[in-house]
Amino acid sequence: MDDSLHQAIALLIAPGQVVEVRALTDQFIHSGYFNDREELARQVAALDTDQGVQGIYVTLNEVNPALLSRRANRIKMRLGKKDATTSDADILRRRWFPIDIDPVRPSGVSLTDEEHQAALVRAAEIAAFLGREQGWSAPVMADSGNGAHLLYRIDLPNDEESWDLVKRCLELLDTIFSDAGCSVDCANHNAARIWKLYGTVSRKGDHTPERPHRRAQVLDVPGPVDVVSPALLQNLAGSLPAALPPGRPRKKSLDIGAWLRDHGISVRAEKPYQGGTLFVLDECPFSGAHRDGAFTIQFDNGAVYAGCHHASCGGGTQLWKEL
Repeated sequence: MDDSLHQAIALLIAPGQVVEVRALTDQFIHSGYFNDREELARQVAALDTDQGVQGIYVTLNEVNPALLSRRANRIKMRLGKKDATTSDADILRRRWFPIDIDPVRPSGVSLTDEEHQAALVRAAEIAAFLGREQGWSAPVMADSGNGAHLLYRIDLPNDEESWDLVKRCLELLDTIFSDAGCSVDCANHNAARIWKLYGTVSRKGDHTPERPHRRAQVLDVPGPVDVVSPALLQNLAGSLPAALPPGRPRKKSLDIGAWLRDHGISVRAEKPYQGGTLFVLDECPFSGAHRDGAFTIQFDNGAVYAGCHHASCGGGTQLWKEL
């Protein structure tokens, strides 16, 4: 049995904690609930040898222990219509903030080596930003086999406020870091999200020399894995300005996209934002100490905002006059 599987189980699953294991194929879902980590490892290792299994996943957050009796320490193959899996209502508490960096490519295929490396580089950039600019502790860094993962420990109730907070944080990271090469998956905000079980193989499409199947693995675990406070999550979620109040009369204004081009300011990405448009700048015009972090927004009422996420440039404060 691969040692990386045992490492992942020890990292993600506390002794006695109930989790769901879920495996996906082209046609079927296999699923079981476990509170026995050794039995989980044994059955997952056997299932991972099935070439028809595209990926094996576990629930990240704290599951209601009553769900163990659905399929107690066993994996049922080919679930039927009446076989339930974990829903958001079954989660007692949020324990992880997950970030999934996925290279842009045709659906149903594995990554090239270049796409794989690009995802790992982007994950390192996000971790550096959250640590240096937001004061977050170091994350668990992992290779999903078809992308890169960052996992931050959190401790939040499973309620609507936490759902919204996690969603806004992921959307913020997507806004800053997603581009034509890699994207941050914003769909991972729900509490019952399943997550790749490291130590198992990711199989998308056929295994070819150009796009091979890879084994997911943990790359780095900080010691200890500290909890990111709700205040830090709130700070991240609020680090881009909200739209101005609706109903304010529209004023004649610059076309900021054209203005940036006319002034030789290169744009790395252009995205919808709060009814307007956000431009991620290729270089920071406010500082020579870094390249990343700068942005400009034009809201739907014509208002303009510019800033940089680096603390040395004001941490997102309005810098339109300086620009």
